[in-house]
Parts: sequence; C-alpha cells; structure tokens
Amino acid sequence: MVTADSITRAEIEDFLYEEAALLDRWRLEDWLELLTDDAEYEVPSTDAPLSKTGDALFLIADDFNRIKARIKRLNDPEAHAESPRSRTRRMISNVRITKLQGADIHAAANFSVYRFRYGYDIRHFVGHYHYILKVEGRKLKIRKRRAILDNTELGAQGAVSFIL
Repeated sequence: MVTADSITRAEIEDFLYEEAALLDRWRLEDWLELLTDDAEYEVPSTDAPLSKTGDALFLIADDFNRIKARIKRLNDPEAHAESPRSRTRRMISNVRITKLQGADIHAAANFSVYRFRYGYDIRHFVGHYHYILKVEGRKLKIRKRRAILDNTELGAQGAVSFIL
C-alpha cells in the first residue's frame, strides 16, 4: 500500500517532471487528471506573494470547477488569449518535501518557464511552487498548486493566460 510517508522525493520529482511535460505539450485534459476533485490552483500577485486568497488580489485563484472552465477556454480555438498557443518550456529544480501532514504531502520546487509566442519577445517566468499532494490509490494527485512568481512586475511579461 502506498501512503504519504512512503513517497520519496525522487517520486515527487518524477511526478512534477511529468506534470511539466503535460503542460508544455498542452495536454491539459491529461493534466486535469492529476488533480483531486477539490484541487486549487493559485498564483498570488507579485506584490503580495505570501497572502491568502481572501486577503489580497490574486492573478489566479481557481477551485476545481474554475480550473476545468479555464482548460475548456484554453482548448477553445476561438480563445484569442492563446490562439495561436504559446509554446512553453519548463525547468523544475530543487524539489523537496517540506512537510507530511496526515495524508497530505507538502512539497516545494523552483521553476523557470520560458514562453514563446509568435510576434512577441521571449517571456521568462521564474518562481517557486508550493504543492499539497495526496496519494489516491497508488497515484499522486495535486490537491493544491500555488505558483509564486519572483518577477517583480508582469507588465513586460504580458498576461499569464496559460497554466503557469
């Protein structure tokens, strides 16, 4: 039986690498399967990266239903924000388990996401992820995914219209 305390850092690292590959290939429906039914996806504003969703403005603060709606919009060929789709390349590093809390595994990792889009300069998003992962059956699932940007402002980066 797989339990939270039997999961290794290497297994989490492999899971995060697979997640990055799915997102870079725009396999958003497959990425959705990595999430629990109560999953949350957050990107706090760059001026208040440690804030809670009820206390500050967030770039993204989605529950599972909003995540599904976001994916539906991103997959729509008429969605001008990502038509044509951006090409992204993610680098994940410094993966670590930060806490075990019952069935939850708290993990963190650094990221660097390069975004390429026709007619635009290369955009570079840098920061760190905070995850709450859960073991369901024999698989890891994402209960919470928080992407904290180190960029001090996003004006030059443009909108974050893809899954960061």
